[in-house]
Amino acid sequence: MRRLTPKGMHSYKIIKKIGEGTFSEVLKTQSLKDGKFYACKTMKQTINSLEQANNLREVQAMKRLSPHANIIQLHELIFDKETGTLSLICELMEMNIYEFIQGRETPLPDHTVKNYMYQLCKSLEHMHSCGIFHRDVKPENILIKQNGLKLGDFGSCRSVYSKPPHTEYISTRWYRAPECLLTDGYYSLKMDIWSAGCVFFEIMSLNPLFPGTNELDQVAKIHDVLGTPDQSILQKFKKSRAMHFNFPPKKGTGISRLIPSCPAPALSLLYQMLAYDPDERITAETALRHTYFREIRLAEKKAESLHRLSGSMDGIESSGSYKSLDHIWRPTRLGKQMRGRHTRQTPLMSHNMKHVAEPLVRRNITHYPTELPKLNMVVPGPQITFPVSTMPAFTVTHRGTLPAIITKKCQTRLTKPQDESQHAAFKTYYMPPLDRKHRGY
Repeated sequence: MRRLTPKGMHSYKIIKKIGEGTFSEVLKTQSLKDGKFYACKTMKQTINSLEQANNLREVQAMKRLSPHANIIQLHELIFDKETGTLSLICELMEMNIYEFIQGRETPLPDHTVKNYMYQLCKSLEHMHSCGIFHRDVKPENILIKQNGLKLGDFGSCRSVYSKPPHTEYISTRWYRAPECLLTDGYYSLKMDIWSAGCVFFEIMSLNPLFPGTNELDQVAKIHDVLGTPDQSILQKFKKSRAMHFNFPPKKGTGISRLIPSCPAPALSLLYQMLAYDPDERITAETALRHTYFREIRLAEKKAESLHRLSGSMDGIESSGSYKSLDHIWRPTRLGKQMRGRHTRQTPLMSHNMKHVAEPLVRRNITHYPTELPKLNMVVPGPQITFPVSTMPAFTVTHRGTLPAIITKKCQTRLTKPQDESQHAAFKTYYMPPLDRKHRGY
């Protein structure tokens, strides 16, 4: 703590120590600027420059992966040149999964387990899609705050594009995948899925699944539960490690015996995450689509739909545009605005209706294709209704000839209204009777 206080940590007040690992220690701190609490992870190994600090895998990974709801966010990077001390100021969570289940006697509710595992799979899916795998997924590195879960400690992460062999002794033994135990570093991102499967079991049962005391015991613990793998799988491992696999054939007890109350969908996902062959192991992306998470997916879709709806409504109101769509559908007089444009077939408007339509105030709003209201034309015979947009063929329900249609004073909507005197000659029109010939007129 003495190393951090001078110069490097002058903007933060150290509250207490909350954790320590092989390569770092973690302190709870409070910012003197905004008063917020943060987790300060200080590296035990000294470095030479800020450039070297920015090139660290952990720092690069956190920058690449942020922001994401299930990844711990890096707030600030502090480097003290005099001491060579590097501190990562990160968001502060309440506790890790290990602390959450430690000493607990009753199992967690299924919806709690499901919620946490869904978020863990989301964090892994995001990591893997960004070309990074964690290599040390365990309860201590999974942090929670209320109902939220975030993956942290990216000190062991590696690029998915880096070529094996990788470091052999990586990840905590209890959560180490078979390919990590039985090969000379020939493993990939699927090792994270195995580790997550072990965490899944531990959250449900409150006990570790494979608590091996050493590497050989670790393999034996796996075989006790899952059974010895097929020889074809072991042949894959033999190609990469100069050792003999003389495992006596054994049928495992199975996972269901260890957690009899485990729901069938959860057991199905668990077995897929703990597939011995990494090529057969489920991916994080596929795991998120598993039937075990169906209710969460449906709830997410519903929440997204409501969010989009509320967002679009807020946008309409904040833009100062129409609060109601009714006026868009009202008929309007085009007048001068249509002059010079292409001619469009329009209906006749009766003299009595010419003052009903209100002009639409021109604004920079989206114009919607509309169907104008229908007008009723009164004739001495049956009433016939025409859509305004087009003039359909007459449907005649009686035999013989059409009666004369007496129309009131009419004007087209495409022409500018003129004085009454100019239309004095147009009082009445008569349509001569039409003889019906065959099926036409």
